[in-house]
Amino acid sequence: QVQLVESGGGLVQAGDSLRPSCAASGHTFSMYSMAWFRRTPGKEREFVAAITWSGISTYYADSVKGRFSIFRDNAKNTVFLQMNSLEPEDTAVYYCAALKYVSTWYASEQVYPHWGQGTQVTVSS
Repeated sequence: QVQLVESGGGLVQAGDSLRPSCAASGHTFSMYSMAWFRRTPGKEREFVAAITWSGISTYYADSVKGRFSIFRDNAKNTVFLQMNSLEPEDTAVYYCAALKYVSTWYASEQVYPHWGQGTQVTVSS
């Protein structure tokens, strides 16, 4: 099993950037595919981005494609979400999730057994 802790959220203005990170504990981080989801009050938790354990493949929701980038540093047991050109609609609690190896259902929260507690991102206009 792997434990996940997010950090790096904050309060910013539209157009600014943030780089939340998700630190994992355990000894098998490199074996896990990682993802970021977000939840806004009144909405279901939605998929944001995912990266396979190899780092070769990445996936993005249409709403963030071209603005967000997911990447990982396996030596540091950490996955990052580079968030550029932030918009008010990006305001949410951002969660990282882990899945051993890979699934074709990578965009579904139901397939991820490991979750962090989330970090708040607030974007003002």
